[in-house]
Amino acid sequence: MVKIGNIELSDFPLLLAPMEDVSDPPFRAVCKENGADLMYTEFVSSEGLIRDAAKSVQKLDIFEYERPVGIQLFGSDVETMGSCAEIASRVNPDLIDINYGCPVKNVACRGAGAALLQDIPKMVKMTESVVKSTHLPVTVKTRLGWDDNTRNIEEVAERLQDIGIKALSIHGRTRVQMYKGSADWSLIAKVKENPRITIPIFGNGDIDTPEKALEYKNRYGVDGIMIGRASIGNPWVFNEIKHYLRTGEKLPPPTMEQRVDVCRRHLEFSIRWKGPVAGVFEMRRHYTNYFKGLEHFKPYRMRLVEAPTFDELESILKEISNDYSEIVC
Repeated sequence: MVKIGNIELSDFPLLLAPMEDVSDPPFRAVCKENGADLMYTEFVSSEGLIRDAAKSVQKLDIFEYERPVGIQLFGSDVETMGSCAEIASRVNPDLIDINYGCPVKNVACRGAGAALLQDIPKMVKMTESVVKSTHLPVTVKTRLGWDDNTRNIEEVAERLQDIGIKALSIHGRTRVQMYKGSADWSLIAKVKENPRITIPIFGNGDIDTPEKALEYKNRYGVDGIMIGRASIGNPWVFNEIKHYLRTGEKLPPPTMEQRVDVCRRHLEFSIRWKGPVAGVFEMRRHYTNYFKGLEHFKPYRMRLVEAPTFDELESILKEISNDYSEIVC
């Protein structure tokens, strides 16, 4: 069993990574149904939350069926991050997570996300502010360092543990790498092997098959794996990995009927959360992912992104299920 504060998870849990414009409540719902053990919200701007900005406040929405679930915060101001931890705690998540890993320009260049890897004393001060501002367990997601000359994750892990974080997720790339090249898990393993480190260490980066999950579990000794991009349009990746770790056998790939069913469930959750107009609109970014690789699919994709109602979308999804019924994805 893996423990994060008072949260008990199964042995070698699988975590859904927080992803902007992806890991909203509808997407989290289908990932939970398909085996995710712990999930996080999209990252919430501390500056937006302190100003009561509608988009930031909406990201605090969590539901009982998601638990355990964490709210992830990012920001550049120490006091503001502490205040926002208090605000986020009021909606009763299971934990608060701090983003020190986002590499995108409009986050890092504002002194937030991975930018804090260039200022470890400020990172420590900010983390301490969050820990002191909430009764909930605080976790951190970060990277190996800013660039190859500052791969300082071993120091970061020790210093953040010392001020009270309860788990650390490490993406095996630097900020400069963005998402290019291969993730380097060797430094993640060094953090895990450090006798001073007693908190759970989760590895993140490039896990996209059950075989790789088992290989990295055995090679690097992490307490669990965080999965991001490999889950987009493929939420059953969690159950596929769990089955393989348990039995050594691969589950058969999802049938077209199963793909359509999960896509429909995702759409239903989207409409339930955002309403019939916004819910339909927000789902449009996901259709290509659910049906990736299908030949001659473009006409269907165009119809899916143009259909204005659930009933029309359901009709199109039924057509897809029938027309591609013989295909195993």
